[in-house]
Amino acid sequence: MRMEQRQLLTPRMIQSMEILQLPLLALEERIEQEMQNNPVLEIREGDTDGESASADTTADNASDATEASTQFSEEERPLLVKENSDQAEDFDRLARISDYLENEEFSANGSSSFRQASSFDGERDKKLDAMNNTAARGENLSEYLLDQWAFVETTPEIKRAGEVLINFVDAEGYLRTDLEQIRAETKNPPLLEHLQTALKLLQGLEPAGVAARNLSECLLLQLDALAEDPEASEGHDFELERALVTDHLKDLEMNRYPQISKKLGRDIEDLKAAVKRLSRLHPHPGKQIGADEAPPITPDASIYFDEDKGTYEIEMKNDPAPNLYIRGMYRKMLKERKCDKSTREFLANNIRNARWLIESIEQRRSTIQRVIRAVVDAQVDFFDKGPEHLKPLPMIQVADQLGIHVATVSRAVSEKWIQTPRGVFPLRRFFSGGTTNAEGEDMSWDAVKEKLKVIINEEDKKNPLNDDEIVVKLSEQGLTLARRTVAKYRKILNIPTARQRKQF
Repeated sequence: MRMEQRQLLTPRMIQSMEILQLPLLALEERIEQEMQNNPVLEIREGDTDGESASADTTADNASDATEASTQFSEEERPLLVKENSDQAEDFDRLARISDYLENEEFSANGSSSFRQASSFDGERDKKLDAMNNTAARGENLSEYLLDQWAFVETTPEIKRAGEVLINFVDAEGYLRTDLEQIRAETKNPPLLEHLQTALKLLQGLEPAGVAARNLSECLLLQLDALAEDPEASEGHDFELERALVTDHLKDLEMNRYPQISKKLGRDIEDLKAAVKRLSRLHPHPGKQIGADEAPPITPDASIYFDEDKGTYEIEMKNDPAPNLYIRGMYRKMLKERKCDKSTREFLANNIRNARWLIESIEQRRSTIQRVIRAVVDAQVDFFDKGPEHLKPLPMIQVADQLGIHVATVSRAVSEKWIQTPRGVFPLRRFFSGGTTNAEGEDMSWDAVKEKLKVIINEEDKKNPLNDDEIVVKLSEQGLTLARRTVAKYRKILNIPTARQRKQF
């Protein structure tokens, strides 16, 4: 026997941390899943009645006063039809009683004790409507190629060889696997000559350039397709363009226009015009078919400037917490003595789980709002003047300021977005280290990157700045950085070297 202290994570704490880390769309999916598994949970569509929502989400099961404050307390009074009146108020009460009975009472035949309101109100099935309104899954590249391959007239052996090759075409449209390896990985492999014939036919399908084995072959296939179209081929110099693709792709990458001009005997202006036409080709033709759409960004909060207060204020967006509540009918059932023990245990367990979920969502909202408030207070210059004035803000600093663990801050900013007067940004962007300029002001590394981009955008493109010259330019603005630091951030920003940026 021994005495010791250990930190244990209860299921409730684990759930709270998971909810905090979820982005908004994932949280909505989690709530939908919980509603399917927990019959006591409900969500109000549209605007929420704050009074009733509060009563449903925070009332204690043993409190009779809370039950008396629900929205149906008025309907429990007898219906008294007043004489010498238009009876409008009485008929309104009658309509509300009818809605209550349809939505809350048990069925007459007792076949279902837990039917939800949507089963009685005569409205369309919302889940079915959602399924009907959901876009169908887009056709992927393999399906697209197989549909075309079915109409290719050839022998059965080559047909099967083509189907085998299509399975090895990647999402970018390339056939990167060697034909011998394809034969080795295929059960009952086709003959090599059948694969070679099928490959030639496959490269004639749409999109142009598909089933190419490298970038050069991909571009040449697209040039061949353009040459067959009189309208699309207008203005093209196919001899020059094919020469560039076949022999000078590396030279183009390194911006060696003078060397290419000398080898091909063509003016640099002709080369630049040809490169411009080549830039319209697709280096990844497969992405034109069934391309994955970028997931929508739903901001968790909106930052706006309140002119009356003269400060930036926060408005939480798309928060599902106020609309989520526990149905009063089940709390009433839990109190009734006539319910058997198993029913009471079932209800008590589900009501407890529902409250944990609601409290976790409320805590998530509160924590995110506090973190955003700390960010807004620290980054006022960013909102006022722009990205170049972003200040360093370590997470541990915000954690100490709010009195929470740094891991909680990390979970709170994970995959969260905020809408600001300067655009929509990931919340994590506002947390970074930095440096100090000559005037003693703190500046984040993101602000340094912005200054680096400005310097390069304003340079003379015919005589671009190298990394050492950029260091000098930054020092003139009060920033002392090593050349390797400038080179590192230039690569992060996908900015090529001075030699590759030079324009002839």
